[in-house]
Amino acid sequence: MSDTRMFAAIIGAAAILAGCAGMTDEQQRMASGAAIGGVAAGAVSGSWGWGLAGAAVGAGTGFLIESQREREREAFDRGVDQGRSQ
Repeated sequence: MSDTRMFAAIIGAAAILAGCAGMTDEQQRMASGAAIGGVAAGAVSGSWGWGLAGAAVGAGTGFLIESQREREREAFDRGVDQGRSQ
């Protein structure tokens, strides 16, 4: 089995075993970003090192996306509260 396929199999097994039911939205986004980034970078480059780098970038991206969504939710809730108080 090639390194790329082994890496993809390990990431897939880890995702299945870990499950996402008890995770927060932020944790889910980071985990899925890491899995997608790691598999994509590993498949393209065929290197474990680039796969790990892709996983790190994917996790960071997932964190940033969820942080932005949280800020948007908070701003929306503030707007709704302000509208109700008028």
